[in-house]
Amino acid sequence: MIIQEIHYSKEFLENFKKMPKNIQEKAIENLEKLKENPFYPSLRLHSLKGKLEWLWSISLSKAYRVTFEPLENWDILLTSIWTHSIYEK
Repeated sequence: MIIQEIHYSKEFLENFKKMPKNIQEKAIENLEKLKENPFYPSLRLHSLKGKLEWLWSISLSKAYRVTFEPLENWDILLTSIWTHSIYEK
């Protein structure tokens, strides 16, 4: 699986601007890794369960995550960037 294109939701872009600079930098780095190799071990790619079961997640750090929705043709839509508490919304 190779991700063709990354799209950004309004919520993702708004949250990204609120992140500390080091988390923004890590997000950019990890999204590049995701595009090159979604199964890169440090990303800890996994699907979510329950009411968010259509979303997937990657790790930025122990506390921060990015969620995304898979689209057609291996594109993805980034939906949120936040702490692990995004799962509890």
